[in-house]
Amino acid sequence: MKNNEVRVAAVQLTSGADPEANVERAVALVRRAVEEGATYVQLPEYVNYRGPTKGYAAAAESIPGPTTTRLADLAATHGVTVHVGSVLERSLDPRKSYNTSVLIAPSGEIIATYRKGHLFDVNVPGEVEHKESRDIIAGERLVVAEVEGFTLGLSVCFDLRFPELYRELCLSGATVLAVPSSFAVATGRVHWEVLLRARAIENHAFVVAAAQAGTTTEGVSSYAHSMIIDPWGEILCESLLDDDDVLVATIDLEEVARRRSQISVFELRRADLYRSLLET
Repeated sequence: MKNNEVRVAAVQLTSGADPEANVERAVALVRRAVEEGATYVQLPEYVNYRGPTKGYAAAAESIPGPTTTRLADLAATHGVTVHVGSVLERSLDPRKSYNTSVLIAPSGEIIATYRKGHLFDVNVPGEVEHKESRDIIAGERLVVAEVEGFTLGLSVCFDLRFPELYRELCLSGATVLAVPSSFAVATGRVHWEVLLRARAIENHAFVVAAAQAGTTTEGVSSYAHSMIIDPWGEILCESLLDDDDVLVATIDLEEVARRRSQISVFELRRADLYRSLLET
């Protein structure tokens, strides 16, 4: 591969309510991604637990903790970057956790954490009703991290509906946007692909979106359809399985600079114009 090319993977999981089994499944799929040449491997949201909310507190762990330590060992063994899409992280409030992304370097060192900022509090009658804020504490800062070969902007699932978050990440240097998710089936059918492609197009950035799949024995369902998308909004690969899967693509980071030079959305943006409403 050329110096500007990176092999990235989106791992699709069918996590359930057994954290140990979830992590072992994740490890096996990360190894599969490595065998296919990936040097950056992204897992989905809620890697360590996807079950009834009453089990969140028991599944929550510290960072570092059992899940991140296991995956850090794997990253160091294979010399790859592992993005733990998100785990339930303990907070000072025993009733609530953080929903936290963890980025692990090829050395096995944790180099960044991002606590999900926008919580999934929705009520679409007859489709989906959920209040994530009952059990999760929202994070308070955005995170951009240097990964071997590119700059990564971190986000989690419901963040996808807030384009201003991704614009700020890209203004801070992000060339690849991470969107690990456990997207609702009802909204995923109509919104998932559209929103992912929009975030890629409006920022001329690659998007890697690793998703949860399937329905757990307790009835928790996720939309699946993990994707890797290029800066022009083209889908490089998509999972069509409602099950575990591994997507791998070679991304050319020069494509980010090329597309941004063609349509200079950052240089042409009018921050002064946007502020004019506040001044009226």
